[in-house]
Amino acid sequence: MMSLRSPLGKVLGSGSAKDGTGHWWAQRVSAAALLILGIWFLWSLLQIGSFSYLAMRAWIGGTFGSVLLVLLSATLAYHSSLGVQVVIEDYVHKPSLKIICLVFNRFIHFFLAATATLAVLRIALGVTA
Repeated sequence: MMSLRSPLGKVLGSGSAKDGTGHWWAQRVSAAALLILGIWFLWSLLQIGSFSYLAMRAWIGGTFGSVLLVLLSATLAYHSSLGVQVVIEDYVHKPSLKIICLVFNRFIHFFLAATATLAVLRIALGVTA
């Protein structure tokens, strides 16, 4: 069987970027998870009779709903971080600026996921202030 990989790539077992395959798989798996969680989210919203404050608090406060909302938030932040990382790596050419942007990308997406998780947990645990 003929391979398109370079001899060095065959020896090392990875492409020129050394982790491109892992990043590609992470994007695909997180996209599949987002598809499943997104369908659940839309279906759940359609099942709620009213979008009143109390109805939404009750829905988010449920164990099943809150766990899946945290998973949705974390997966969305992770998938977004991977996508923005690719854009930064492709279009930011100055090495120092690229590193700064990549670090900022990680921190901002982690912050957003943590904020969403905290918001869901506060509602689920009944914390009011």
